[in-house]
Amino acid sequence: MVDNRHTVEVEVEAQAESEIEVENRKVEVDGAELAAELHGDPADPAILLIHGAGHCRLNWPDGFVRRLVAGGRCVVRYDARDAGASTTFPVGAPPYTLPDLAEDAAAVIDALGHGRAHVLGMSQGAAVGQLLALGRPDRVATLTLASGTPGIPGQEQPDLPPVSDRLAAFFARVEQDAQVEQDAQDARGAKAEQDAAAAREALVASIVEGERPFAAASRPFDEDGVRRLAARIVDHARDIAAQSTNPYLLDAGPPWRARLGVITAPTLVLHGEEDPLFPPEHGRALAAEIPGARFLALPGTGHEVFPGHTWDTVVPAVLAHTANRDDPTRPA
Repeated sequence: MVDNRHTVEVEVEAQAESEIEVENRKVEVDGAELAAELHGDPADPAILLIHGAGHCRLNWPDGFVRRLVAGGRCVVRYDARDAGASTTFPVGAPPYTLPDLAEDAAAVIDALGHGRAHVLGMSQGAAVGQLLALGRPDRVATLTLASGTPGIPGQEQPDLPPVSDRLAAFFARVEQDAQVEQDAQDARGAKAEQDAAAAREALVASIVEGERPFAAASRPFDEDGVRRLAARIVDHARDIAAQSTNPYLLDAGPPWRARLGVITAPTLVLHGEEDPLFPPEHGRALAAEIPGARFLALPGTGHEVFPGHTWDTVVPAVLAHTANRDDPTRPA
């Protein structure tokens, strides 16, 4: 377990982005450097965005962030360990645990000068949010959990529906393809270095196909939009292989579903009605186990990071949820 000792190196690269100020930061936690960025006025109430496994801070849509900022929030999005521009570790051997990621989130809040923050976690980020609210309740002003499940994903939900048949078939195919790809890499050897452009395009295509089965089946898949995002993610990553592998290998620590009833942070649970990984019953169960939690279903949405058609629902809900709650601000 890492501790909560940290320092922060400020890289004030304030830049205009549709009239929104963005400030880039580097947060030093025990054994890693995390890349973070603040959007909007630091004096406004802070919302900390915690992304899911295999993702990075860029997966939070820019337009979604801008809407939160326009609603009077300072939005903090950061790359977790093994994601984006943060420290990466050898593929297959992450030296940290899921509870460590919750400590990292607390360290980001502390190092950036926030006493507390409104926390919004997606998928694995929702698990991190639960652990943060349990272990560091003084850091969490409100909690918003998206596409989550109560307790350790895949271990504490025997009473809840499994992944969809479509997604299960995708997982089986990925496992088979991974071995084929490893054999191909061994055969290609040094030639892969000569084909950098082709390798980049293959990575982009892999991300696109990896996101496709998680999208809602009732809506057209935004392949062009996902492809543009995937290209940014590949270029942003220190080590895309580590990002795509290590977050799925983490020790989740002791079970915590039975402890969810002690969470005191006001909680909002958002869940896609067509989530193939955690069907909607997971979100409803999560809300039922946290006292006073409110559940909001998102029609036409899978296991996705707030596609554009959800913003008119999600943004007002998050702004209302984070309003008038002893708003946490960052001191000047």
